[in-house]
Amino acid sequence: MTATFHPAAASTAQNLSTTQVLEQLRALLQPLGAVAEQETLSLSDALDRILAEPVACPVDVPPHDNSAMDGYAFDGTELDSVNGGLLRLRVVGTVLAGAPWTQALAQGECVKIMTGAVMPAGLDTVVPHEQVTACGEEIEFDTCGIRPGANRRLRGEDLRQGEVALPAGQRLTPAALGLLASLGLGLATVRRRLRVAYFSTGDELLNPGAAPREGAIYDSNRFSLQGLLRRMGAQVLDLGSVPDEPAALEERLREAATLADVVLTSGGISAGEADHTRAMLQRLGTVQFWRVAMRPGRPLAVGLLAPAAMALNPVAERFTEKSAISPIPESVNSSEKQSISMSSKRPAVLLGLPGNPVAAMVSFLMFVRPSLALLSGERAAPTVMLQALSSERLRKREGRTEYLRGVLDLNEQGQATVRTTGPQGSALLSSMVDANCIIVLDDARGDVQPGEYVHVLPMHGLI
Repeated sequence: MTATFHPAAASTAQNLSTTQVLEQLRALLQPLGAVAEQETLSLSDALDRILAEPVACPVDVPPHDNSAMDGYAFDGTELDSVNGGLLRLRVVGTVLAGAPWTQALAQGECVKIMTGAVMPAGLDTVVPHEQVTACGEEIEFDTCGIRPGANRRLRGEDLRQGEVALPAGQRLTPAALGLLASLGLGLATVRRRLRVAYFSTGDELLNPGAAPREGAIYDSNRFSLQGLLRRMGAQVLDLGSVPDEPAALEERLREAATLADVVLTSGGISAGEADHTRAMLQRLGTVQFWRVAMRPGRPLAVGLLAPAAMALNPVAERFTEKSAISPIPESVNSSEKQSISMSSKRPAVLLGLPGNPVAAMVSFLMFVRPSLALLSGERAAPTVMLQALSSERLRKREGRTEYLRGVLDLNEQGQATVRTTGPQGSALLSSMVDANCIIVLDDARGDVQPGEYVHVLPMHGLI
């Protein structure tokens, strides 16, 4: 499907709210839809992949009535004979899981049964073994609190045959893989992984391991952002770093857009840097520079890179030619190159993030993460926002959303409390390491006093 990018609000608004940004991203990405290619994988290879189609339950789960615990199975009508008193039954055998009992039982008889074993015909109730007293070949127990049908799992009480067990778009978590296995299914049809090409921009960047240079910094975004991409299950194409030169940036963007569904960059989009890249990006597609009313992070570049403008040189040639900029790392290998079909290439989505490390990570979590979920076909899941009592005063300017790195804990009364990790500068990457949550102060909020409730996003599930 062909998508165009004409967000009126983006072209006129000086400072978009975070809500407006998410709305504009959905308007851009929904016409593109999720990646269409599918593949069938064994369950052992399908962790964190996205189901391409719903899975119907081929059998009832469980497939038979069975015991929910180790104990003694009997006919629940026996309880009527004692009216809540002691019941004595004769044990006539043992039923193991996987070995169904086929003999009929007479009145006053029971069988010892193991967890998961099929309930014998005519028996519907299990008394736990720790509640009985053995008396030779008989058992005796107090029936108070035991009702007919107790401690029995019913056939199909989890899933009925023909029911949708997992919907299309389900991420295959360990629990989801276990569910598929419980249905007897060894394969899953999933969408192919989203291909995301990443590169950093900046003359000042050094690769880790390189000798220090005055005025230079080591490129942390390349590793933190690629780590976030891999946590989402994306196929990451590491395109290294590019200096602050329009020609070099254009070359690398053309390279990236021939290879990937999404091109993610960091740096080079702030107000003082955007002028020389704006015209170049408009030649390659339709790109907007947004200013977002948020902290940390403010600049954001979003748009589509037209495939026709990208395919100026065959992909194979782009891998072998000598380039004036740093070479593409060996992680983009020949097998990845050969898997890309130029004939079916649709526009690549460009997402340009700010260069400061924390700003880049926060912008990724707030905007890139939901965008990639949509493009990969993952079902939208609500973001879990909690409330906690602030342990400190938080200064906040109205009119923008602020994201603070925080530490979520419980006080002696069992209440959720949160404190910041300390200084909140957008270059302080150590604060992201120390944090277990993000404190979210919306644009209408002002200063927060100690003891007031604030919203928090737990890092677990985000990172």
